[in-house]
Amino acid sequence: MHKPLVRKRRTREHIIADLSVNHAERHALLCGFTVEHPRNDYGYDLLLSTYNWNGEPESGEVRIQLKATDSLLLLKDKKFISWRILRSDLARWLYDQFPVILIVYDAQKDCAYWLYVQRHFEQSDNFNLFSAPETITVRIPVDNNLDWNAMFLFAKFRDLMVRQMQGKTHEEI
Repeated sequence: MHKPLVRKRRTREHIIADLSVNHAERHALLCGFTVEHPRNDYGYDLLLSTYNWNGEPESGEVRIQLKATDSLLLLKDKKFISWRILRSDLARWLYDQFPVILIVYDAQKDCAYWLYVQRHFEQSDNFNLFSAPETITVRIPVDNNLDWNAMFLFAKFRDLMVRQMQGKTHEEI
């Protein structure tokens, strides 16, 4: 007797991953921005490009890593969600020249929260990547709701990094 043929299936994880992309893309497009999907995923799902009021492209980009879940962990204080990231991902993100934004999509509520990765770890006392465990838990403020305001804020983060690359000091920025 032959075993039944088992075909590949589209799982819930695939569906909510696509929904997370759609959610982020929509907010970017509403701002007049564009997103590209890197052909190979080495730590980034989307590359955000922005444009000025005249539709001219601005320098640099914002790199976005998306995560999706049906069971988001809201902490007791209801001010933060908890998310675990791999140390290997963090090693890539922390040394990037452009802002890296981690976006966690809550498929049940159709909303997402974001964390500016480099800034978060710059402000963390006593964090050492080299002695960190294989997974690191971050607390993402629920006030960091992904919407068009967040997209414009990501562009400002990118502008600061571009100006620093140009050798301008914080006072000049």
